[in-house]
Amino acid sequence: MTQSQSKDANSSNDKKGSLKWWQLSLLGVASIIGTGFFLGSSLAIKTSGPSILISFLLAALATYIVFNALARMTADDPQKGSFRSYAKKAFGRWAGFSNGWVYWASEMLIMGSQLTALGLFTRFWFDNFPLWLLTLIYGVLGIIVILAGVSSFKKVENVLAILKIAAIFMFIIIAALALFGVIDGEKEVSIKKTYSEIFPNGFKGFWTALIYAFYAFGGIEVMGIMASDLKEPKDAPKSGKIMLILLTTIYLLSLGLAITLLSWDKFSTKQSPFMTALEGYNLPFVPHVFNAVLIIGGFSTMVAALYGVTNMIVTLSEDGDAPKVFQTTKGKKKLPIAALLLTVGGLIVSIVVSLLLPDKIYEYLTTAAGLMLLYTWLFILFSFKRVMKKLTATDKFLRILGILLILLAISGTMFEKVSRIGFFVSFAFLGVIGIVTLIMRKKWKKEEATHKG
Repeated sequence: MTQSQSKDANSSNDKKGSLKWWQLSLLGVASIIGTGFFLGSSLAIKTSGPSILISFLLAALATYIVFNALARMTADDPQKGSFRSYAKKAFGRWAGFSNGWVYWASEMLIMGSQLTALGLFTRFWFDNFPLWLLTLIYGVLGIIVILAGVSSFKKVENVLAILKIAAIFMFIIIAALALFGVIDGEKEVSIKKTYSEIFPNGFKGFWTALIYAFYAFGGIEVMGIMASDLKEPKDAPKSGKIMLILLTTIYLLSLGLAITLLSWDKFSTKQSPFMTALEGYNLPFVPHVFNAVLIIGGFSTMVAALYGVTNMIVTLSEDGDAPKVFQTTKGKKKLPIAALLLTVGGLIVSIVVSLLLPDKIYEYLTTAAGLMLLYTWLFILFSFKRVMKKLTATDKFLRILGILLILLAISGTMFEKVSRIGFFVSFAFLGVIGIVTLIMRKKWKKEEATHKG
């Protein structure tokens, strides 16, 4: 065993975690339900029509396969660095280094767009507030939650998860009442039966929209990082199953009701499908409730991402893949101040870029960042085969199926201009990180040669 592998093996938690399995399920919901679902689903509906439900089922299946693989590795060998540590264990130091920095870069870009979106949602009520000031306020609030410590972060995320679930269930109840005529309004109830009704834009439209369904499940990486803090690591798979059953159920129920109440071509890409579906009813409180939900959803996923990237920088530093200063902790809560400052710096740059760049160019960057997270999912499945070694026939089948579903979603981006350019931009990012990794590999080899000498 090499020195780095020995260090990696010892990096798992020495003390028992404090997290119960159901708390991790709630944290998973908080990490996942955000603007990707509340807004991104509108894009998917406009692109694929009612077949969006099939897209979400396939995305849920792929998400289950990926998280189950990650949870199984966590149960077998809890690691603070989660998927990055398992990539390193499976393929070597280069894989851990590149996975960690790909994740950090992608989340930094996505957080900039989340903060900008939060500012735009808030201007629904305060239209005179400068956008930069609103994004700054949410950024500071997010940092405060992280500075308050891990226990405070978990409490905040649990509360926000419950609020988001409650809001979606509120929509489901109101939509069901509208569907059965209890609430009067302009509804266009229609059950789609034929292929042309379910796939109005053909298979190509369905294929193109698949990526948006996957984006709605993005966030399991953060859940994987938090899984190392479970009281019983063996509960990680159960926690993921419960979370995904809950998530998939409310996703399909809410979207199914939305496209039943209103024709798919009436939805707007600039508004949540749930607000659009209820516009024909005399419910003046709905826009305000769902605007609040959009803010809660965006804020909670942003805070979860802040936690994830800060934790990732610390583990990279502990493994010698980032400067040692980033593992230094201070205060009673042992906060990694230097790692937090790096994250704050990256966040500021991301906000400035999101506010200054033309909309289309920034869309390319955020699309690329989303795709980079899916590349991380692929690497989890590649690592799973090597780390677990003895896989059953079912494990092997599900692993191949997960890889194919992710590749199907990624390849679907080639049929739409913004997504297509984002696809090539994501490869440019991978190329840069790949070049840095090659340079670092030469450095590591020299260091190993020096130690041997």
